[in-house]
This record gives sequence, structure tokens and C-alpha cells, in this order.
Amino acid sequence: MHPILVFFILHWYLSLLPQTLFMHRYAAHQMFTMSRRWEKFFFVFSFIMMGPSYLSAYIYGILHRLHHENSDTENDPHSPKYEMNPFRLMWKTRTVYRTIGNGTYKDNDGNAVEGKFKKNLPEWKSFENFATHPLTRITWALLYIGFYFLFASGDWAWFLLLPIQLVMGPFHGFIINYFAHLVGYRNYDMENTSRNFLPVDILMLGESYHNNHHKLLSRPNFGVRWFEIDPIYPIIKILHWLKIIRLKK
Repeated sequence: MHPILVFFILHWYLSLLPQTLFMHRYAAHQMFTMSRRWEKFFFVFSFIMMGPSYLSAYIYGILHRLHHENSDTENDPHSPKYEMNPFRLMWKTRTVYRTIGNGTYKDNDGNAVEGKFKKNLPEWKSFENFATHPLTRITWALLYIGFYFLFASGDWAWFLLLPIQLVMGPFHGFIINYFAHLVGYRNYDMENTSRNFLPVDILMLGESYHNNHHKLLSRPNFGVRWFEIDPIYPIIKILHWLKIIRLKK
């Protein structure tokens, strides 16, 4: 297998792992607890795995909670119901993310982020200032570009994968935020348009069971039916057994 394809596949899953485990299930939904020391480990782990597209767990948590609170309304940060153009939807999500981060976020009614959306979120300001600094992102990007130049061997078609790798974190979010509200099946009838994008989720590590998740917000196993295998849930159980995390009853 070509080294660039191996790099792309590894980056796909290894960058998705901290996003679903640490940012989504832990930060946004508090499905389990962990010590401050392990929190810091996962901050660093997320930074290494996600590279140039590193996301703040604090901002991610707020943005995702806003999505659940306002799902498929005008205040939803990323609803294809109100923005069908995928590129404009990604840009809208980016804008909301940035305004949450700099404290200027206002919803369509002019309201700032309420305190309930910030409750118990993991925060390490000094590290995230470093991890999200433009120079840090540029350094990561140059390392990725250098890898492509080193292994492309004159076949420039491989460079078509590079833009995805440079925005891998937000790209993963886009797949669920867009397609899992348009395509798939539903186990639960709800007022929002959430769907289970894949019946067997080998692509998004359980995140595509979006309808299940909208119905059962605090359930750490996103799969419900017998064929809906959530690859992250066994990892959560192992981490619980190792006492790295503690699942909530």
C-alpha cells in the first residue's frame, strides 16, 4: 500500500478517535469522568493525532451542546435544513466556532452563550493557545506537505488528499452534521432530522448513529440495534476497567 494512503487512513481514524471519545462523549456530554491529569493527557493526545486541524475541546463542547439544544432551528450551528450548500455550511460552522472562541457569539435572537452550555467543560487555556496558534498550525501543515513531497514520487494525484488532511477535524464533523441529517434511516421519530447515516459504522467510529445519539444523549454506546456496532464503546469499557475514566451510572 502506498505510504501516503497509509498516512491518510491512519490520520482519518487516529484524528477521529480523540474527537469522538474526548471532545464529544466526554467534553460535550459528560458520559464519564476522568482526573485532571488524564484530561491533560487527552488534550495532548488530541493535538498530536489531529495535527493542523486540532479543535478546542472547550469550544467543541459548547458548539455541540448548542446543536442539540437548537437542532434544525435557525440557531443550530450546522443544520442542512437551513443551509444546503455544503461549503457554506462548513463556513457557517467555522464562524460559530470562532465567535464562541473569541467571546463574540450571538444567536439569531442576539443572545450570548448561556452558562449551562459551558458547565464542566475541560479547559487548558495555555495549551490551547499554543495548539491553535497560527504558527503551530502552519508548522503542522508544512510537516504534512513535506511528507507528501517526500512520498508522492512525482504522482501529483496524491496531493488531492492533502486538503482533507489539513482540515480533517472539521471535515469529520461536516460528514455527520450534513449527511446524517439528510441520508439514512431512523430508529426514533423525533422533531429534528437526525438519521443513522450508516447501518454498520466502520467509517465514523460510531458517530454515524446520529439518530440514536439525539434520542439517547447520555448513552456511551451509540449503537442500539444488533448490527449497530459502536467501535468506541469497547474502548470506553477498557478505559473504565483500567480506571482511566469512570463511566456514569
